[in-house]
Formats: sequence, C-alpha cells, structure tokens
Amino acid sequence: AISGEKTLPVLDAAHIKPYAEAGPSVIGNGLLLRSDLHTLFDKHYLTVNADNLVIEVSPRIREEFSNGKEYYRFHGQELNRPKDKLALPAQQFLQYHNERFRG
Repeated sequence: AISGEKTLPVLDAAHIKPYAEAGPSVIGNGLLLRSDLHTLFDKHYLTVNADNLVIEVSPRIREEFSNGKEYYRFHGQELNRPKDKLALPAQQFLQYHNERFRG
C-alpha cells in the first residue's frame, strides 16, 4: 500500500487498529505493508492520514535513531489505492492510528 513492493515474502498484512486493542480482522482495518514499514506503522513512526490518505513519517525516526532517510521518501505521498474501493482502509481505523502517531 505504501512502497509498491510486490515480493510476497517481505509483505505483511497489518492491522490499522491492533487486534490486541479490539481491532477487527476486516479488510477496512488492514494495509499490505513491507515488513519494515509494518514495524514502523505498529510503533507509530509512520501513519496514513485519515482525511487525505497521505503517508506521514515521523521526524522522531531521525531524532531517535539518527537515521531514516530510506523512509522519508514516502512522506507526503498518497497511499497506493486498491482498485476495489471496498478494499480502502476505513477512516475510523486510520483516525485511531493517527491519534497515536509519534509525529
């Protein structure tokens, strides 16, 4: 959904609202992410803006790890949208994630 990667072994299905926090296993609560992006997403260093589906990468990656240039190229890009509009991430789950973003 973010990187355009198509190599299946490195792709993960990520819950937007975590399953451990009552996030349902429904298509609107999921994103297909490269495994490193999934980790950053789960740790709230990366999110997708609920209003415009634009990717936001936290400056805290640079501040906390003195690195992250690989990830900042995604900042400000629109999410790669699925062809099926029913497969879009649901705004309510993105809002939940946005509230926890370490921006």
